[in-house]
Amino acid sequence: MSMDEVIEMLLKGKTAVVTGCSRGIGKAILERMAANGADVFAVVRRESPEFAEHCASLSTEHGVEIQTVYADFESEDEVTAAAKSILKTKRQIDILVNNIGIAFPQRMLAMTPMGAVKESFQVNVFSGLLFTQLISKSMMRVKQGSIVFLSSSAAFDGGSNIEYSAGKAAVLGVTRRLAVELGAFGIRVNAVAPGLTDTDMGRMTSEEVKTIALSRNIMKRLGQPEEIADAVVFLGSDLSRFMTGQVLRVDGGLL
Repeated sequence: MSMDEVIEMLLKGKTAVVTGCSRGIGKAILERMAANGADVFAVVRRESPEFAEHCASLSTEHGVEIQTVYADFESEDEVTAAAKSILKTKRQIDILVNNIGIAFPQRMLAMTPMGAVKESFQVNVFSGLLFTQLISKSMMRVKQGSIVFLSSSAAFDGGSNIEYSAGKAAVLGVTRRLAVELGAFGIRVNAVAPGLTDTDMGRMTSEEVKTIALSRNIMKRLGQPEEIADAVVFLGSDLSRFMTGQVLRVDGGLL
């Protein structure tokens, strides 16, 4: 029996916001959220007929509503505008998934311009934090919600560039602090840390680094986006209702 055949409507009646969901892990999260009955605000960088068609297909297949919101997370103004447009709908936001992220080709610190470090932190840390600050106010009013950040195994083992490894480690600090602050409002904050995954971003990894990563992986393979998405759905659902401030490592058992 496939995973698709055992999916239950874990998120029926809930509304989720998912950032960076036009491809890769984010797209799989969008698909799994819809399959589990959630209405979704899909936050993506730019308009795309293919993505719009995909969202329409998911809506029809699963009987859910998917609204597309556009924002470039390098711009704080666009991040703020996107959050405000979602809040103006007056929909209760039950789940926020901060998946947006960028990565650059592998390089050593000596070859890394500080501009790249700042750009990486702006997208991977600062904008997600700003977006959460705005969306969480809606959750605080109703005293419930689940927030999920996407980190990386690189946060633990430094397996990527300095800007990516450090940025994803910062995401864990954000997760734990927000869990402390928002717990009094009934809001849970957790993170998922994927290992090397079969996505466009994962395929940017050099063969040398990939070989090393797989040699340390108990399951000896890349992760699939759907496997990461399933962990995110779990954290967004009531099955994880007594979990907060935690990091789920979905990495095939990195040693």
